[in-house]
This record gives sequence, structure tokens and C-alpha cells, in this order.
Amino acid sequence: MSRIRSAAHAALDRRTLLVATASAGAATGLGLAFGPGSGSATASQPPQVRAAARRVVSAPALPSKAGTTLETFSAPRGSGTYRRLGDGPAWARTVRTELAGAKGGREDRRTTLASFVQLTDMHLTDVQHPLRYEFLRAGRPGAWRPHEALTVVGAASLIERVNGLRGGPATGSPLSFVMTTGDNTDNNARIELDWFLGVMNGGRITPNTGDPRRYEGVQNSGLKAFWHPESAVRDTDKQVGFPRIDGFLTAALRTVNSPGLRLPWYSTIGNHDDLSGGVYSFGGSYFADLATGSRKLQIIPAAEAEERFKDERKGGDPTGKVMKELLRAHAKDMRTVTPDERRAPFSQRDFVAAHLDPAHTGPGPVGHGYTKANLDEGTCYYSFRISDGLLGISLDTTDPGGHYTGSLGTAQLRWLERTLKAHKDDRILVFSHHYSRSMDNLNRDPARPREARHGGDEVVALFQRHPQVLAWINGHSHKNEITPRGTFWEITTASHVDFPQLARVIEVVDNHDGTLSLFTTLVESAAPRRTDYADLSQTGLAALYRELSYNAPGRSQALAGDADDRNTELLLRKR
Repeated sequence: MSRIRSAAHAALDRRTLLVATASAGAATGLGLAFGPGSGSATASQPPQVRAAARRVVSAPALPSKAGTTLETFSAPRGSGTYRRLGDGPAWARTVRTELAGAKGGREDRRTTLASFVQLTDMHLTDVQHPLRYEFLRAGRPGAWRPHEALTVVGAASLIERVNGLRGGPATGSPLSFVMTTGDNTDNNARIELDWFLGVMNGGRITPNTGDPRRYEGVQNSGLKAFWHPESAVRDTDKQVGFPRIDGFLTAALRTVNSPGLRLPWYSTIGNHDDLSGGVYSFGGSYFADLATGSRKLQIIPAAEAEERFKDERKGGDPTGKVMKELLRAHAKDMRTVTPDERRAPFSQRDFVAAHLDPAHTGPGPVGHGYTKANLDEGTCYYSFRISDGLLGISLDTTDPGGHYTGSLGTAQLRWLERTLKAHKDDRILVFSHHYSRSMDNLNRDPARPREARHGGDEVVALFQRHPQVLAWINGHSHKNEITPRGTFWEITTASHVDFPQLARVIEVVDNHDGTLSLFTTLVESAAPRRTDYADLSQTGLAALYRELSYNAPGRSQALAGDADDRNTELLLRKR
């Protein structure tokens, strides 16, 4: 069927309003009956989750475009290679009918089954970490981002935006939960995991490691390959218009106050959470010692960097053997920095244990999807109850054998098959980090060397055999892309580290005409679009984070996707 484009924004239907007024929890599909992880999808609600339910349940308001890209989106101002940002045109909603036709009058019939937010690829980054791959920048400009020191303040501003939304932009129904779809951290460092949990749950986060009194990284190295905001060095970024901002590094390392989410939230693991730099499956103590130690490589020659980057993209060094040789060969070129044990890598078990720590419960649930069963079994996948008749599944698509692309092990694939069969009468939303086309990595898990790995085509075919799967929601590409998969929609969302720095609101509705609709609406952070270089407050830095990301050398111009990949209504046959 053809795609029907429409800029119209559906008003709140009368039926939803009446049902919600009578029973808000049933009408809005609140995700508050949380499952106990990989063993089951049903469980009684712990007390703190019941309290969260009381906090968020309310009747729908009128749908509001406020704070979304349906209202406005960041747009460049002026000319030249470095551009300032301001308020730009809104992104209209597109109706997509490849999987089902759009029937008239559905806006007057529909009821809401779920309304929630997806966050993905926040990449909270310790920019002073000794084991970073910024030294490849001479051969690949995108190997280092000029705005990386502001990832924590940018994430806090995104949380502020989510908290300020007035409900689902298409239905007005209260938002019931938030799901992250991986790459929550950047360097697989314990301190970054602490920062992520602090940002999500609320609190004070100081994005500084090593010497607490001064910055020790590439931005005061004197190397022209990196933006030096506080000096007169004529670096390559200043040559394309990047500003000098006195006090930037001091401000970037200041304590950030995160409001924390007001909604229950769930977590999904990504390759940057699981692998060094999102790529290498390191073994032994060499790399852990380097991560926590006092030596940091900052730059290598361009030709060598380009060759290493190409080899990495091809997956030629999943266990980091070649990288280890490179680091040893450049030992004499390393800078001395202050060692810090908090930079140590974390395992999948550490990842789950940190989520289960009562200190990190925040608005709930305990474990944010992960349970003691995950801890005992060594798994990072689970199911959870979103509402009556609607199940969520979070997958672990990272490959412990190394490389940035993904796959599923046989044990997880069999668990997924059993879960789908056991819930044939439910509708299902699947969450993962990798999107289907990026799941072509069949490297064996070192902990399970006899277990086969399975790619994205096999997972798509499995979902197509189970038409109760409505959508597969993921990230990883840092690009907006929505693809019809015969019986379900694959929804891939841009990151919050590379421009356009977005999150996505998703609303699931029953049109009561034999079809369902999935509404997707993109949102930016709460930061103002216009920046003042003299304003180094938390708000000013959050605005600067967006502007610098827009101007980052080497950034892709295609990450926003087309209109069909942004604000949409996705029709499905009701089965």
C-alpha cells in the first residue's frame, strides 16, 4: 500500500477520554506489573512500584505538541562552516499504511493501550579515561567528538524534557514508563555506569575522574587534532569555526544535578556497555590495568589510524589482539595521567548487580527489569508486563566475543521462542540495542564457546511467525529509521550523543476498526537552542552540547532520517 502523508495532529478521541476518566490505569496501559526477568513475565508489584503507580496514574489531558518536534526542531542559523542553532520548522506527522489501511473516523474510536518513552545511545563518557580510542582521530574525524565532555549534562537535560511532557503527544494519555535501548555508557567503565544510574534516578553527578583539581585529557594536550576551548591553539576544529570558551573544561567537570525520571524505567544493555569502546572483548589484566592506570595514548599518525579504523569496522580484531600490540608499540608516546580505580571495566554481571542495588532503585522497579534470576543465570534479557494484554521483552543483542555488531546466542533465542509461544494471546513489544541489519556478528561467546550465534534475519523471521509482535524498538545506528517487516514495525531511533540528539515517545492504540496504530513522536532535550558562550551554567552547557554536536567534524548529515522515520502513525492489522 502507498504511504499517506499528513500534517494533521489527531485530537484526543472522545472514547479514550471517557474510558480513562472511569479507569485511568486500564485505559492508559501503565507498565507497572513488572516481570521477574528471564524466567517469567508476571509478578506481583513490590511496594515501591505500587507507590509509583499511584504517582503517575491520571486521566489524559488534551494531546499537546509542547516540547516535541511536532512544535519545532533545532535549525541552523547564519552561514559558514560553524553554525549557531535556533527554533526551526516543526516535523509533521506521517501516516504509514504499508501494513494496514487507514480507516476514516479512527481518531473518534481509538483507546490507548500504552504510552511510553524510548531513550537510546546516551554514551555517558569519561573523557579522561586512559583507554579511549580518540587517538584514531587523525585518520577519522568522527573518532572523537568535541562535545563529549558534556554528555552527562546533556542527559540530565533530556530527563528534564521527559519529565515535562504532558502525556502522549497523539493521545494525551499519561506516560507510564521509560525504556533505554543500550549504549548507556561509552567506555565500559564502572564510573560511567554510576553516572548513568545517577542521571536516570536523580542526584548529583560529578563527571570527573583522575585528578579532582584539573582536567587531564586531549583538550589541553596541545595537539591540533582536538578542540582546545580554553587556549589559543589553532586546532583543526577552531579552523572550521569552533569558538574559544574560557572556563569550559572547568565547567564541564563540575557537579551536575539530575532531576531523575519521575516514571518507572527499564534498561537494555548495548555493545558500549559490554565491550571496551563498544568493540573489543578483552581478556586478561593488561587492558584493565591500562584503564585504571597512569598512561594515556592521545594520538597516532593519520595513516596508521585510518588503517586501524578500517580493520575495526570489518571486525578484524574482536578480541583486541592487534589493538594491544598497537598500544604497546606507542607506549613511549603516552601521556602521564592520574590513575583511578573507578575506571575499571565492568562485566555483564556487574551491570545487572548495579541495577539491582537498592541505592539505584529510583522510581522503580527494583532492578529496572533485571532480577536476581538474571544475576544467578548470567543473563541480560527479560520480559515484563506493560498492561493487561501487552508484554514487553528486552533482549541482549551484544556479542561477548567482540565487535560492535550483534547477535543472539542459542539459549537466548530458545528463551525468546518459548516466551512468544507462552504469550500468543498477548500483544508484544520487543526492545534491543541492535537493529536487525546490524545483527550479523557470529563470533562465539568466550564463556559459551560451543553455543551458536544467530543473526537479525533469523530474529525477524521468528517475529513474523508470531504476529502478536507489534514492534521491534531499538537503536545502535544513531539514525532514525522505521521499516515495515511484513507483520510488525521495526522502529530505530537516533542517539542522544550525535545530532539530532533525540528520544522517542511511542503510543500504542486500538482503533476499534480491525487496526492498531503506533504513534511515534521525537523530542529534543529541554535545553534552549540559542547559546551564549559566557553562560557556563548547567542549562548553558546543555545548550552548548547540542550546538557542538551539530557542528562536529565528520558527523553524518543523515541521522535525522526522512519524514517517514520521524513523527509517524504506523498502522497494523489487529490479529
